[in-house]
Amino acid sequence: MPFMKLSDLQHPATTLQSELDGFRVDIDAARQRADVVLARPPYNVITMPQRDQLRITFEALDANDDVRVIVLRSEGEHFSSGGNIRGFLEASPETVSRLAWNIAAPARCSKPVIAANRGYCFGVGFEISLACDFRLVTPTTLYALPEQKLGQIPGSGGSARLQKMVGITRTKDIVMRSRRIPGQQAYDWGVATAIVPDGELEKATDELVDELRSFSPLAQRTAKKLLNDTDDSPLTVAIEMEGHCYSRLRSSEDFREGVEAFHDKRSPKFVGR
Repeated sequence: MPFMKLSDLQHPATTLQSELDGFRVDIDAARQRADVVLARPPYNVITMPQRDQLRITFEALDANDDVRVIVLRSEGEHFSSGGNIRGFLEASPETVSRLAWNIAAPARCSKPVIAANRGYCFGVGFEISLACDFRLVTPTTLYALPEQKLGQIPGSGGSARLQKMVGITRTKDIVMRSRRIPGQQAYDWGVATAIVPDGELEKATDELVDELRSFSPLAQRTAKKLLNDTDDSPLTVAIEMEGHCYSRLRSSEDFREGVEAFHDKRSPKFVGR
């Protein structure tokens, strides 16, 4: 029986169009930064094929050693007005069943992911932002899950992630009334990491990227996975898992470098090991 070759294997990526659909990827190797830029202005509508491509893109960037931090942003005054509405009727049940898995790609990515949100951030635009680690907003930002207006509910993890952040009462208010939440309210409720003037969103994003790059890549990957994995764990389980992760990091080169740099009163040079 002959062995199968890698070229014989099938993967969903092989069925996607070769050009990125509605977005581009910019990599700045010198700054160890990758930008996933929604590029279908003015509203940056996200299509069904684009969701598959976004997932694969995050997986590829996660495996790229030149990238430490990923930024999800958009061209124009609106982050995204949501998905292609007619695409929901045309998609097969199998395609629709993958929606939440695709949009959760930023959360599964081991590297820090920042969402820079201005203007409309509706539907899947909001859901993929909720899957990121940090959300920077401006006074123009409007978050919404408007699916009730279509006779539907959020299908890409939006209501579940939001409920974890703001509780069931506020989530029902947002989901069941299709309410729009402005940037300031999102920050006050703990949905947004920070709110900055609209003209300073790029600067604030740059500063957060540089701050995150200054930490140990290994410690950051560990912290993200630990926090994600224990989000719905009992306190005793979370504390136990935290202890195991702490113990493993004690033997890392980065921890030794951090301790030595602290005592030497210098900036550490972390290598991710």
